[in-house]
Amino acid sequence: MASGCSVYNFTGTGKIDADTFQVNYFQNASELVEPGIERTFTLRLQDLIQNQTNLNLVNSNGDLLYEGEITDYRISPMTATADQRAAQNRLTISVLVRFTNKNKPTDDFEKRFSFFYDYPGTDQLVGGRLSEALDVIFERITQDIFNESLARW
Repeated sequence: MASGCSVYNFTGTGKIDADTFQVNYFQNASELVEPGIERTFTLRLQDLIQNQTNLNLVNSNGDLLYEGEITDYRISPMTATADQRAAQNRLTISVLVRFTNKNKPTDDFEKRFSFFYDYPGTDQLVGGRLSEALDVIFERITQDIFNESLARW
């Protein structure tokens, strides 16, 4: 009965055929540039993988390689008031990820991940509000990337 535990761990990943991972810097290639989000996203992805696996982070020649770019950073009105002002806005961020598994090339993929954050149209997306939005969006996107690359059910 205990023998099945060696293939599964508490984070939801199966046996990972790798010892190291590398996350290259995700450049912001979107039309609207928000300074610092590329660094924040890169660090969030590194932290998530480190916290949910026993893999070691390396700067080069990782068994698993994550690379790509932030392709979209967009704010759009979602609902309007009677006088045609935005009652609610939505920040949407999309990231294109190229994942390479040196030990198992059949796991390689290139895929776009996206998520959003809605906020009142009367608010400005700065300071604490921006931090909250990035937390929500990056938590979801990094978890989706993790699930796609390592938590195959």
